[in-house]
Amino acid sequence: MFMPWNLKQGMDPPLLASGGSTCIVPAPTPRMSGGSRNHYLRLLAGEPRGLWPALQRFGLRAASLPYGMTMRLRNVAYQRGWLRSERVPVPVVSVGNLTAGGTGKTPCVEYVARFYRGLDRRVAILSRGYGSAGGRNDEALVLEENLPDVPHLQGADRVALAHTAIEELESEILVLDDGFQHRRLVRDLDLVLVDATAPWGHGYLLPRGLLREPRSGLRRASVVVLTRCDQAPTDQRQRLRQTISHLAPDVPVIETSHGPVDLSNGEEASAPLDRLREGPVAAFCGIGNPQAFRRTLLDRRADVIAFREYPDHHGYSREDVEDLRRWAGSLPAGTAIVTTQKDLVKLRLSRLGDRPLWCLRIRLRVESGQDVLDERLLSAIRYPRSAIR
Repeated sequence: MFMPWNLKQGMDPPLLASGGSTCIVPAPTPRMSGGSRNHYLRLLAGEPRGLWPALQRFGLRAASLPYGMTMRLRNVAYQRGWLRSERVPVPVVSVGNLTAGGTGKTPCVEYVARFYRGLDRRVAILSRGYGSAGGRNDEALVLEENLPDVPHLQGADRVALAHTAIEELESEILVLDDGFQHRRLVRDLDLVLVDATAPWGHGYLLPRGLLREPRSGLRRASVVVLTRCDQAPTDQRQRLRQTISHLAPDVPVIETSHGPVDLSNGEEASAPLDRLREGPVAAFCGIGNPQAFRRTLLDRRADVIAFREYPDHHGYSREDVEDLRRWAGSLPAGTAIVTTQKDLVKLRLSRLGDRPLWCLRIRLRVESGQDVLDERLLSAIRYPRSAIR
């Protein structure tokens, strides 16, 4: 049995004193190969049958118990003031979720940052930087590419990052990326994302499921943002809204989708989405929800003839690139090779062999509840609604 994610994800790593300064020591985050990841997700879904898979699920369920107890005690400690949160002198807006990976936080963070930039406010993004391996992770690279005028600070101590953003960058608003379980920093607004296609991480806490904390944690949310609503049937969304209303009756729910904008390549050239329908398409990605990417391509009527999955936050090695080049060369003539922007910012390639390589750029679109979202975003900075351009 393997433990696919660091069970302290979303919690603060230890601080060590070093030479009179504070050194942030990030907790290790184990990686899985694509095959191991797929096996793990199938195991959570109950697909492998038999005695051994059942024993594996039992072991994972047993491991969920101390994790769940730790998370509950931690939340109680913050609620009762045993653990203290720090308030900084500028508004803090958090974008987070209940599950590990794949809910579409990056487009939502970009949406929030663009909203406040539209009000001429100086915005900074703060994130933990999972999967960065000492450098900038894929989310940071995407956000820096799409929001060149918004600084993005990464590090384990986001309270320290907040002070840096305020004192050195003169930031007026802080957007906390993946911040729902980060309780050390007081926030003025908590946007909590729930994927409409897979909302509850198989219904269990890590590692038996993908929930970082119990669903009752939604009561702390300011707004619940349903993502990928275009990929979920209407009756499924209605049932989900009823469940959320029961869990958090006073929290508004808005519906969003992740809409493709265009195709882009490593040379910053762009192409219209219609190119996806001009011939066969082969795609690959290393993200938290690869099937959502595949579904987006299919929704654009792309003829997807081949699809490869890598682990979330995959760092592409030279061997990976050579393997992808061989794979691309084996495909029929005229096949378009497409990946996600998170993957392309790490590859920095415009071709695989003699085949053009494109990424699908995505933006968050609000399908319902726009007025509610605008009002809550404005209330976090005490702006009148008439300030929206």
